[in-house]
Amino acid sequence: MDQSRVLLWVKAEPFIVGALQVPPPSKFSLHYLRKISTYVRTRAAEGAYPRLYWSTWRHIACGKLQLAKDLAWLYFELFDSLSVRTPEERLEWSEVLSNCMSEDEVEKQRNQLSVDTLQFLLFLYIQQLNKVSLRTSLIGEEWPSPRNRSRSPDLTEKPNCHNKNWNDYSHQAFVYDHLSNLLELLLDPEQLTASFHSTHSSLVSREAIVALSFLIEGTVSRARKIYSLHELALWQPLHAESGFSRISKTFSFHKLEAWLRACLTGNPFGTSACLKSGKKLAWAHQVEGTTKRAKIACNTHVAPRMHRMVVMSQVYKQTLAKSSDTLVGAHVKIHRCNESFIYLLSPLRSVTIEKCRNSTFVLGPVETVLHLHSCDNVKVIAVCHRLSISSTAGSIFHILTPTRPLILSGNQTVTFAPFHTYYPMLEDHMAKTGLATVPNYWDNPVVVCRENNNTSVFRLLPPCEFYVFIIPFEMEGDTTEIPGGLPSVYQKALGQREQKIQIWQKTVKEARLTKDQRKQFQILVENKFYEWLINTGHRQQLDTLVPPAAGSKQAAG
Repeated sequence: MDQSRVLLWVKAEPFIVGALQVPPPSKFSLHYLRKISTYVRTRAAEGAYPRLYWSTWRHIACGKLQLAKDLAWLYFELFDSLSVRTPEERLEWSEVLSNCMSEDEVEKQRNQLSVDTLQFLLFLYIQQLNKVSLRTSLIGEEWPSPRNRSRSPDLTEKPNCHNKNWNDYSHQAFVYDHLSNLLELLLDPEQLTASFHSTHSSLVSREAIVALSFLIEGTVSRARKIYSLHELALWQPLHAESGFSRISKTFSFHKLEAWLRACLTGNPFGTSACLKSGKKLAWAHQVEGTTKRAKIACNTHVAPRMHRMVVMSQVYKQTLAKSSDTLVGAHVKIHRCNESFIYLLSPLRSVTIEKCRNSTFVLGPVETVLHLHSCDNVKVIAVCHRLSISSTAGSIFHILTPTRPLILSGNQTVTFAPFHTYYPMLEDHMAKTGLATVPNYWDNPVVVCRENNNTSVFRLLPPCEFYVFIIPFEMEGDTTEIPGGLPSVYQKALGQREQKIQIWQKTVKEARLTKDQRKQFQILVENKFYEWLINTGHRQQLDTLVPPAAGSKQAAG
């Protein structure tokens, strides 16, 4: 079999979801990871290899790498969220945690969790993707300035630039440039020199190639099926190229590396391919005439379920709504949207919202990570496994989440509030993504970056400013209230407001106004309401909604 017929590419998900968008701890350098790689193999009996238990990782991270326990857990849990689990298993874990009465009980439950040791080492290594390089900073590509952003609505920038997590060229270049290091991390200690390097005779185990399948997959030319890396590397016709020996059941390090380099190509399901040949999406609600600049592409017509991607860019002064199979399980990127209202009411795999301004995003449950970067004055309403925020200002997050929201670098005046809406299919979609109503850490964010370790970067929404949010579309489904209800202080604030309205209605009724007075009074109230709509910006949202008769039932289409 001619090796040119094998195509390998770097998977998008470990980078989109798994690479935390912050420079990694210095102790995640190759030097320390090599030491960990050797250490875990000598501690196999203590829950370190081939599965790494939380208690062992905590000992390594806190005792040897001097990381804070919260940070050690963050990386462990982030990697764990990438593993294949059924929604039922995820819901079961949520139930176990919600039944814990103390931190000690939580820790006891966590101690039962384990991850694949070799894949976890690769995961820690790819955190280098967002390492700030002084060299590239000096030539102006990478300096992490949170506020150095264009204020004009110029929406011409490429949708996938600067964000390395979404740039498949960055993924490919990262793996290609660091391939030797990645392979060396996976070697058994006896295959390394005293300085942790490979030799010309180093052999790579089958387990190592299975682990590398976390990052690489591929196909054989003209075949429609996607194979994991180890399936291709172990395929009998490819043994000569991949360097596999049936006698020793191992791979020659140098042959394997050469074969991988020769076969690595662009990801056919990555962002670039999606933008280049993706299908344009039809939307249930949109105003004609203002979509000229909007670019909305998806690859769901060609991509397998785990590789679905939707990219939306430059949506301006629009209300867009969609709930359909196209979105189910997709990685969604929303980029440079301005003065818009976007409703994506389906279970989603991940969502990145970048460089958006003055907009509202209402999302279906997000199975892994919801990340915001470089946004101004946005409102995000979502149930998600994890929320992370960087370089974002003046924004509010109505969130239901089983993990603590991450405040990364460059944020200003961020507000957290309880999740305050529902749509008929919401609980069904939550069950499909394995997201429960408890535990819910919306009000307990963690500041990850050292730059501003003060809590003044965020606030919790005062109950007096709280209102529920109504999703203005009709859909089929059983959810008729906010999942999990509202925290009591917010429920109380709503009750008090309701009471005021009843007192007001009673006062008007008892005033015994004449017919003319009632008419005058109604005009006065309507004018005040209209004034309020304009002042708050709600007028635009009402104007961009299609009238119910014309199509509010289309949202499910």
